[in-house]
Amino acid sequence: MPELPEVETTRRGVAPQLEGATVREVIVREGRLRWPIPPQLPALLAGRCVRSVSRRAKYLLVDFEHGTLIVHLGMSGSLRFVAPGTEPEKHDHVDIVLGQTVLRYRDPRRFGAMLWQQGPVEAHPLLANLGPEPLSDAFGGEVLYQASRRKGSAIKLLIMDNHVVVGVGNIYANESLFYAGIHPARAANSLRREECERLAAEIKSVLARAIEAGGSTLRDFIDAKGKPGYFQQSYKVYGRREQPCHDCGTLICEIRQGQRSTCFCPHCQPL
Repeated sequence: MPELPEVETTRRGVAPQLEGATVREVIVREGRLRWPIPPQLPALLAGRCVRSVSRRAKYLLVDFEHGTLIVHLGMSGSLRFVAPGTEPEKHDHVDIVLGQTVLRYRDPRRFGAMLWQQGPVEAHPLLANLGPEPLSDAFGGEVLYQASRRKGSAIKLLIMDNHVVVGVGNIYANESLFYAGIHPARAANSLRREECERLAAEIKSVLARAIEAGGSTLRDFIDAKGKPGYFQQSYKVYGRREQPCHDCGTLICEIRQGQRSTCFCPHCQPL
């Protein structure tokens, strides 16, 4: 599933051509995504100018004067520019025609979304109760420390809770905990303040480096130019079960947490 770095990579890829562009038409070939595409969407966007493209958590926000298009890539979605007249393939569900180019939404599993919000976008039910952005000043060690005081659950599950901090998905939670030297199964309320400071700093660092690498491509993800991400080439633990740790040589272990795989080094991240 595309996580925050992949969504931010997509935003950076589409924004230069989208911002300031006028939508000529919207072609919906398949509207049955995770939630149905509003049938009025083509009429709402035709002839309208895009003011900005931003991101909140894993949602892309395409802002117009009269509302906001909320895009979620789901498990296998991608946005890419194609030339006008390019024949759609089986899973190319939506085209946003801009004149000299077409922004095409592809989603083999149809678990993404394209929704419309009229009025303040932060009031939309999908966005209203989200925690702070991990790369913003609103998130840091003290925020994490205070949130952890109320939780006896595993620290990995806490940092993946979107009410605490948004966008720290499974891959980057594994990697951040490794760099912080914290075992993923440790009780969140057992962490000291300095450990929370270190973990918050590593979350910021890992996500920033992943964005610069274009995100991770494990199966489906490509950016707006059709290129994969490369951050998976620098994984320390994720997906490396029974392989030697790059730092100490100990074999990487894997457990299940919240129906997700968790990889860690038992030497570098002692429980």
